[in-house]
Amino acid sequence: MELSASTLVHYPASQPGEAKDENGVFVFESNLLQKQGGMPKEFLWPSRDLVNTTQEELKEPLLDLDIMKKGDKEAIASAAELVKTACLKHGFFQVINHGIDPDLINAAYHETDSIFKLPTSKKLSAKRKPGGVSGYSGAHADRYSSKLPWKETFSFLYKHQNNSNSLQVVDYFKSVLGEELQHTGWVYQKYCEAMKELSLVIMELLAISLGVDRLHYRRYFQDGNSIMRCNYYPPCNSSSLTLGTGPHTDPTSLTILHQDQVGGLEVFADNKWVAVRPRPEALVINIGDTFTALSNGRYKSCLHRALVNTYMERRSLVFFVCPKEDKVKETKVGPEARWAKPVLPMCACLCALRARSVDS
Repeated sequence: MELSASTLVHYPASQPGEAKDENGVFVFESNLLQKQGGMPKEFLWPSRDLVNTTQEELKEPLLDLDIMKKGDKEAIASAAELVKTACLKHGFFQVINHGIDPDLINAAYHETDSIFKLPTSKKLSAKRKPGGVSGYSGAHADRYSSKLPWKETFSFLYKHQNNSNSLQVVDYFKSVLGEELQHTGWVYQKYCEAMKELSLVIMELLAISLGVDRLHYRRYFQDGNSIMRCNYYPPCNSSSLTLGTGPHTDPTSLTILHQDQVGGLEVFADNKWVAVRPRPEALVINIGDTFTALSNGRYKSCLHRALVNTYMERRSLVFFVCPKEDKVKETKVGPEARWAKPVLPMCACLCALRARSVDS
């Protein structure tokens, strides 16, 4: 760990192992924090948020997206019914044969080390600016002083309809983390491009499930501005007292998540917390608040949270699908349904993202 005297200062000796940056903001250093006698009060969560799980797993559908490529109408109709049932109830499902190269997913996980294992001072140099979405965050300590999540995140924007020759993600990594992270930027550039294409296929399936034109949501989101986030949850020897991410719904439209095999994602369904089984070959899909509006309130954006593990670190890769900033228009779902109020625009998604934690 590299601590620059101009960047970090220690708390008084009564709180050994804790540090603040030059602005007095708490610095998340899990190795130092765990050497203390107990869990720092900033990370303690109230008992109502720490309700134990039932050890049950969510019974979400596992869909084979190869049917979309093959154009099997009967199989697509059957899958759409499964999506509809899940989204009316809790908004979660998983997909396999999604077209994302497993080597690309593995590379994306590998590059999380390139980010989160950087010296503390380097990570802080790329920290998210007030009111922004992109950049590094350690336990969201720049925004909150209590109920901090036991995690680090790195987020950045991805514009769907950017110049085909633009390397927006590569350029971002180089600008905030330096030339040495150029390869990391390349990996996430490719990952975001693949996620964009997959998101549009899923939008087709959602449209079919809602009984609207198959291309309705594909057209709506094809010029969107989405958000990519890498999550790192260090081991925590007081994991029963804290959370990796507190209970929340995603303010964006659609979330595409890959979680590692450690597990920890839970959904509040049927009045209890249930686990989402990690599957190495699958991606977890969940509905966000904006798509709830886009479905005229029919599809559910469900509470979920992330636990931390006592012994093992956990990682996840999250792609938050959002419409373009100025996309505010009326639409309807079904022959008689009409909007009660306008669709949330991308700027509303960004405002919500700035105001609270939304990663799984």
